[in-house]
Amino acid sequence: MLVFSKRSNTLEQTEYQYSLQDVAEPQLYRLLYTYGEVPKIPFNHRHVPMRPPDEIWITDTTFRDGQQARAPYTVEQIVQLYKFLHELGGPKGIIRQCEFFLYSERDRKAVEACRALGYQYPEITGWIRATKKDFMLVKEMGIEETGILASCSDYHIFNKLHMTRRQAMDQFLGVVKDALEIGVRPRVHLEDITRADFYGFVVPLALELYKLSQESGIPIKIRACDTLGLGVSYPGVALPRSVPGIAYGLWHHARFPSELLEWHGHNDFYKAVTNSATAWLYGISAVNCTLLGIGERTGNTPLEAMVFEYAALRGTLDGMNTTVITEIAEYYEKELGYQIPPMTPFVGADFNTTRAGIHADGLLKDQEIYTIFDTEKLLNRKARVMINQSSGTAGLVHWIRSEFNLPPDNTLDKRDPRLAILLDWIQKEYDSGRVSCISDQEMRDLIKTLTPDLYAELTAAQKQA
Repeated sequence: MLVFSKRSNTLEQTEYQYSLQDVAEPQLYRLLYTYGEVPKIPFNHRHVPMRPPDEIWITDTTFRDGQQARAPYTVEQIVQLYKFLHELGGPKGIIRQCEFFLYSERDRKAVEACRALGYQYPEITGWIRATKKDFMLVKEMGIEETGILASCSDYHIFNKLHMTRRQAMDQFLGVVKDALEIGVRPRVHLEDITRADFYGFVVPLALELYKLSQESGIPIKIRACDTLGLGVSYPGVALPRSVPGIAYGLWHHARFPSELLEWHGHNDFYKAVTNSATAWLYGISAVNCTLLGIGERTGNTPLEAMVFEYAALRGTLDGMNTTVITEIAEYYEKELGYQIPPMTPFVGADFNTTRAGIHADGLLKDQEIYTIFDTEKLLNRKARVMINQSSGTAGLVHWIRSEFNLPPDNTLDKRDPRLAILLDWIQKEYDSGRVSCISDQEMRDLIKTLTPDLYAELTAAQKQA
């Protein structure tokens, strides 16, 4: 049968319908996943069309997946982080939804406190056990959408659930029907999709979900969960690891519109950000993230990374307030006691810090030479240098200008003879065997002690700034 598709504006052949392949033995893809070896990346050189949706957005799971990797947040902490997410997402709600546990009294109090703020975005959604009792809890709390776990690889179906594919599909569809019965919008989490039989189980299940959505009039979402971070974005890579292939299969073969599709990635192989961006490019509207990437094992896709990826792909921040990212990082460190690795992009203490003297010299002449963008404008973070044996006069001048917030017209430059006194002390430190950088406070004390007149000038200029 030929049908003219409005999505592709071409005639498409629709004779073949993917149906469940209820196999007797699990398909574990042992050629790829041998367990005793690094997972292999297969190619079949089939390419699917890149098809970015009309709209893309970010969803958050800091209070669900993110809490599985750290001590639970208090109600007050959740409320503050939720406020940050609202402000960061901007008036257009680019951070569209925020996922909450609903199990405990504390979870429910956090939901109520966040809801009392009256924000449209991020919309509060749930995550519950797949039982009718928990669906009633969602309904009673007035939450319109909730996540439901549906493990889709044979690793889970056979080895964890001890079911056949038919039994698993029937159970998942039954749970979704329970949600639809009471008017709750289900978001089906297809767990471990990058080790699943895509055409033998994933697409047939998705087609059944599509039918249920059409019959009920209630939109059903699919979250494609790369549970072990095995997804690969390379062109021509084969399923089940192909992120483009998964995205294409869900919107083309299973007929799901992009706005009902979501990608949830993990970072086990350092691919979380690239895979999430690839999901956007190949037809999935939402990418699911956590603040600072905190999550199970190596973590989730960092939300702050996808804020900048959004701006890079769309050419605009669409009202997102990126300076809030720095406030979030400071809150995690000062209020939550979380130590952010200093080299972490956008949020680490040293992400825009250089230690090389030649780089510092470039920064003095033109900050664009060695900074990724205007970090002061976008993140309220000045480009910095750290003082060590390689900093040289240029590094010292840049550090002083930054630390004391000197105006551009300040006359301090590399020829000031007082700097030689400081550099001589620094050189002797490293000649004596020092290996660590000199801290900001140590440098301030050093200037105050060795060059008190310079210190007086700098502090006076700082007060006037």
